[in-house]
Amino acid sequence: MPDYDHLGQAWRISPSDYLKTRPSVFLLGEPQSQYVTMKDGIRLAIDVYLPGNLNTKQSAKFSTIMVLTPYYRRFKITEKGAEPAPNIAIYRDFFVSRGYALVTVDVRGCGASFGTRDCFRSPRERDDYRELADWVVSQNWSNGIIGSTGISYLGAAACFLASTGHPAVKAIAPLFAVQDTYTDHVFPGGIKCTTVTENYDALVSALDLDLRDSLAPYPYFSDKRYSGPQPVDEDLDGSLVTAAIEEHKNSFRMRDLAPEFAFREEASSHDPEMHSGSFSPYWYLGQVTGKVNIYSVSGWYDGSSFVNGSIARFLSNKGADNRLLLGPWDHGARANGSPWKGEGTIPKFSILSEVLRFFDQHLCGMNTGLGNELPVHFHTLHEEKWKASDTWPPKASTIRLFLSENEILSTEKPKTTSKIEYQTSFSTGTGKNTRFERLGALAVTEYYKDWQGRENKMLCFSTSVFEVDTEISGHSIVQLHVSTSERDAGIFVYLSELDNSGCSIYVTEGNLRLIHRKEGNPPNTYKAYWPFRTFHRKDAIHMQSGSSETVRFALLPISWKFSAGSRLQISIAGGDADHFAQVTHGRPPKLIFTVGGDESSFIELPMIS
Repeated sequence: MPDYDHLGQAWRISPSDYLKTRPSVFLLGEPQSQYVTMKDGIRLAIDVYLPGNLNTKQSAKFSTIMVLTPYYRRFKITEKGAEPAPNIAIYRDFFVSRGYALVTVDVRGCGASFGTRDCFRSPRERDDYRELADWVVSQNWSNGIIGSTGISYLGAAACFLASTGHPAVKAIAPLFAVQDTYTDHVFPGGIKCTTVTENYDALVSALDLDLRDSLAPYPYFSDKRYSGPQPVDEDLDGSLVTAAIEEHKNSFRMRDLAPEFAFREEASSHDPEMHSGSFSPYWYLGQVTGKVNIYSVSGWYDGSSFVNGSIARFLSNKGADNRLLLGPWDHGARANGSPWKGEGTIPKFSILSEVLRFFDQHLCGMNTGLGNELPVHFHTLHEEKWKASDTWPPKASTIRLFLSENEILSTEKPKTTSKIEYQTSFSTGTGKNTRFERLGALAVTEYYKDWQGRENKMLCFSTSVFEVDTEISGHSIVQLHVSTSERDAGIFVYLSELDNSGCSIYVTEGNLRLIHRKEGNPPNTYKAYWPFRTFHRKDAIHMQSGSSETVRFALLPISWKFSAGSRLQISIAGGDADHFAQVTHGRPPKLIFTVGGDESSFIELPMIS
């Protein structure tokens, strides 16, 4: 069933109904484009779209939405009919026609902008954003109020803009964006995600250096009518954009820099102020807690651990109008990932309609009725309904299921203690139709369609048949008592639904590198209700061969209704060859799990009655 917003009656005024009150009434013309020079002399390329007829002078002033992108604010096109701004068009067409000015920016080292990128976002970029906000409010068309939104990098950039504390920035809507680049993106569970360090690096290099042939694998950028970044209006012969691209050749490479951030918040060898926190929103947003209104949006199939980022940001911004939307979507809501979505993969829910209402309330001072809505909305898979809550997670009771011999998962703890061995194979993988592929801009639309049979190489435990429909909503917590043949290991846990025919349907997953098993308390700038760990070098502890340790970690959150007649299964592996680096390199560890007795291994599920 599609993800229509009226299914479940979670809103007093649904996003689609609100949109009916806000039709497009302004004309959309060609953008004005120019360079804006930063204090250090770097020139950034911007486009400005104003509501109305751009061929006539206007005296109106508008609230402004800023979109900051490394993926080209606009392409130069060789033939009419091509969309010049595939990365921007959804914001341009939706917001400008409804009365907002839109400013889009090639961030430094990208597109037609000069300079180099020294990291995946950086403190230098954050400084740029404040200067750009100063520029916006100085324009005669600006009413002095700014918001920002965007998907992924663009959403995190919106957080960076808000974190500057610029008084004009009143509201942001980060869509499918990290809060902590280390745990949400590059090192989920403390294990390097190779999809990020390899596939994404190839995409960014192809864009930054305008390598047209190298963009062919990426459908969003591969149109043959594209011819590099669009020069600004003053660059009539294209010489400036050529010079800018030449500078980009000196930008960092993700695959080279990422290993320097193997431990969270540890400085790189070349700069003591460059660390995983310095390019993460949580590091700065804590300075403006409660001062900027934030609407965080993610999906159950979002890339890597991005959904945790949206939830942590929601939990960490008390005092402002703080909202959370969790849908059945992949990264960027390119697709509805639900196995029960029906025909077609394109989401029917209009996220921008919900963002429009949020911006209308906080950037334009309109009475939208938003204050009458609960702050959290989420979609329950397999029930295919929207629900609302005053908090996340929704109120649930915890049920504990114990791992037992004979591949059994039961509410009864085994009375006798025993050991179950599993030999890791680094050839075990999850395929190429997962949440991770979209991080490299690959066009996956049917998620986990080849999941059946992949658990055959894993250690599996399943429940008896559910007698009634059973919902879980929140983070499931795994607690394992484990020893390993090596001094380190990775543990990957997958949750599936086995339908009444025995078909396995992927639900969610989680992982942890065992040297990071020590738990701690999250800082004030990063709220989490699931087991938290610092991932600091000083807290990393090697395993002792043959010695068992108790390890707890969360699976990625989900809202899922198991059908009566189905069973729940958890599957355990020691690696994911398709998306993660080996732990330990070239030494697949043997994992030994304790079941039964005082050191039983189990999973806790957030059950909704």
